[in-house]
Formats: sequence, C-alpha cells, structure tokens
Amino acid sequence: MTTHHPAPPPPRVVIVGGGLAGLATAATLVDRGLSVTLLESRPRLGGRAASFTDPTTGELVDNCQHVSMACCTNLADFCRRTGIAGLFRREPAVAFLGPDGRVSTLKAGIAPAPLHLGASFLRANYLGWRDKLRVARGLARLALDADGGRSGESFADWLWRHGQNVRTIQLFWTTVLVSALNERLDRMDVGMARKVFVDGFLMNREGFQMEVPAAPLGELYGLRMESWLRDRGVEVRLATGVRSVDADDDGDPRGVTLRTGETVAADFVVLAVPFDRAPGLLAPALRERTPALDALERMEGSPITGVHLWFDRPVCPFDQVACPGRLLHWVFNHTRIQGREPREGGEYLQIVISASHDLLWMNREMIRDAVLGELAAMWPASRDAGLLRWRVVVERAATFAPVPGVGALRPPQRTPVDGLFLAGDWTDTGWPATMEGAVRSGYLASEGILEDLDRPERLLRRGLLPGRLAARLLKREPSPIRFLPDFETVARDL
Repeated sequence: MTTHHPAPPPPRVVIVGGGLAGLATAATLVDRGLSVTLLESRPRLGGRAASFTDPTTGELVDNCQHVSMACCTNLADFCRRTGIAGLFRREPAVAFLGPDGRVSTLKAGIAPAPLHLGASFLRANYLGWRDKLRVARGLARLALDADGGRSGESFADWLWRHGQNVRTIQLFWTTVLVSALNERLDRMDVGMARKVFVDGFLMNREGFQMEVPAAPLGELYGLRMESWLRDRGVEVRLATGVRSVDADDDGDPRGVTLRTGETVAADFVVLAVPFDRAPGLLAPALRERTPALDALERMEGSPITGVHLWFDRPVCPFDQVACPGRLLHWVFNHTRIQGREPREGGEYLQIVISASHDLLWMNREMIRDAVLGELAAMWPASRDAGLLRWRVVVERAATFAPVPGVGALRPPQRTPVDGLFLAGDWTDTGWPATMEGAVRSGYLASEGILEDLDRPERLLRRGLLPGRLAARLLKREPSPIRFLPDFETVARDL
C-alpha cells in the first residue's frame, strides 16, 4: 500500500515596498514554486518612478521624468522580462542647447570606443577650443584614476586639482553629472562621477544612448507591472502599510505586522523601502543583529524638482534637450515623446531640475516663474504662449546623496539575519542611485533567497563590455560580440 504524504507548503517570501527594487525582486522569483507577497503602502506601484492623475484631464502625469541609458543592462533585462521593453525610445543622439541659443549634438562617430564621441564633442559650440582641451585632459585623468581620488575628496575638488576652470565645470561637468547623480559637484563622490563617465560614455559605443519612456511611468511600473505580477501568482497588496518586521524566538524573521494589526507570515522578508525607513521597521531582536544599518543614519537625501507646463501652443522645438549653464537641466516634450497633446491643443513640457537644494526655500509659484523665465530666454516665442495649467513636484529626498565616502555606508543585500534581505538603490550595488541600481539590488536579493533554498542562479546581468581599444586603454575585458542599438536585442544578448 502506497502512502501519499502531502506536499510541503511553498516557501513564503514577503517583499515590503513596491518600488523598482521590490518589483525586480518579485519579477525574478515568479514561476519558481514560491509564495510571493508584495506589500506597498501607497495605492500604486513604482515608488519614485510613478505618476499622479491630472485632476483636469484624468491623465497619468509622471512625478518626474525618469530615463535610463543603454549601459543599464539589468534595467533592460527587467523591462524585457516583464514585457515593457517595447515602450521605450532609444535616442542615438543627445541635444544640448548652449547658453547662446546654439545647438550641439552628442552622437557616436566612426571611431571606436573610447574615441567614438570625440568628433561630436569637438563640434560642441558652447565650449571653446581651450575648454575642450581642458575637458579632454580631465576625462583622460578620470578614466585612469581607478582609485577614485583622495580620501574624502569631492569631485569639485578633484576637478580643481586637475586643472578644470569655472567655465568647464559649469558647462560640461555639471551638465552631465548633476543630472546623472542628482547632486552638486561639491557633494559628489569621485568614484561615482567616474562610474558615470567610464561606463556610460567611454567603454562602449552605445552606452551613452538614452532610453526614454514612451508611456507614463504609472502605466509602465504601475498598471502593467501589477497585472504582470498578478497573472504569475504574486499577491500584490496596495495601500498596505507595514508596521514592523517581526522575529521568532530564535531572532529570525517570522513575517510582518501591518499597520492594521494583521500579521503576514514569511520564511523570507525583503525590505525594499527607502534607506531612512528600513531600520525603524525591524523588531528589536532583528535590529540588534543588523548593526551595519546604524550607518544609514549618516546617509543623506538629495532633492529633485519636476515642473509640468501645459501651453496653448508649441514652444519647444525638441523632443528632449539638455540645457548647460541654466537653472533647469532638461526639457522633455511629452507631446512629441508620448503623443500627450493637451485636450485644449498646444504642448505639454516636463522640466527637470536635479539636486534642487537651492529651490527648497521657494514656493511653487516662485519655481514656476523662474522656469518660465528660463524658457523665455531659450525660446522667446514662449513669452506669448498661454499657460493653460502647471504643476510643480518637489521630492526632497528623491535619491541618496552620493557624497564622498557614502560607499562605506551602503549595506549589502544579505543581512546577518537568516531570511532577511535588503533591496534598494541605497544598498551596495556598485552603481549610484539610479533605476539600474534599484533593479540590481532586487536581483541580488533574489539570488540570496535562491541560494538559501539550494537553487543558486545567476540573475545579475553583466554590463556592456568595452570595445577592444577601450579595453586596452582602460584595462577592461574586451567585448567578443557586436552590440546592436536595439533595446530588446541588447538585453537578450546579455
């Protein structure tokens, strides 16, 4: 007579936080025989990469523009994995509108990496020849400075030490890095600045190309992601705040208690919340065993401001444009990019001001007027345009601040507590506070869970490999394959 034993229940994973880190964790644990529950305190998924509903039109409007680069291979894999890769536009060139109103375009020429951008850089008309030579020397020094400068040195200090002047710092280095890292140069870690230039601009011919969402963030990382996860058996609970991560008698996590008092049992808990919230959610027994989280008290946030403007007529001749030497850093024309023409006609623009510390004292009307003044200087026709509606969104701690030495404060995804993992761009990912960093953290947390279940799997994708000349000059492994500009093809090949 055969005795049938009931199958043991599947391991239970609770993910606290529905931002990109939590979504990446969930997306890599589906279809593996696990019981996965995703808890999000807000009524929608996406975290900072989210949208709000315009009360006038009912349309989804992004909190702030989020773009990635082709060098963000794990974000590309995440988008392919979840079926949203086709909703991004690959931009082979980047337009810069100089202070004098002339346009320069950064695009790859025929030269191999790291020289592929050299020809278009030399044609940039917002820098003089002496400025360009100065910048070129600085780039060469930065590429070879693998140690990331002196201990505690800011990138601004590094630039002064290597012969940069006010003009090159304001028009070149600030333009690229403040947008990429969301911080001022005098508060920026040298190693993170080097990461942006080496991985994004020097190593691979396609690495600098932007990936711009062709749909609202709330659709990409909210509605579509929720549907995709639910279809694969993930229990997604929105508007569900967590009060604490609880411990059993052995000091290991046993689940979470919600703000309502309900408990959710778990064998694994992934804490994918902002860095300033993570320590406070841990029960005392868990907090005592994670002393590395004490360092998070020294981590700072950095603000970003998004300004949404609906005009009664077209005013911006670009799909998107960077603005060296100005208060605003980027202008994104959502009427062109997403086909979001206001119902009254005209044009919808989104303005991004990164590291907006200097705006925190201003009210929203003052910020709006300052941006309108900049637009009038850039495109005089905008003075005559009627402003139908406007919205200013200020995120005071949009990212962690990449200050010198911040790397020592970033904890790994695996904690000393069995079954407790961390995820978030603020954890140790090897990347700055970016969507790529958030996805990498989720992948690494999932790798840890699978390893503990004796199902080890490599989820983290390698970065774009360098061209052969870049590999020799920068001492990196050369690429054996030809990288194609198609977003999904790159993700699949990697």
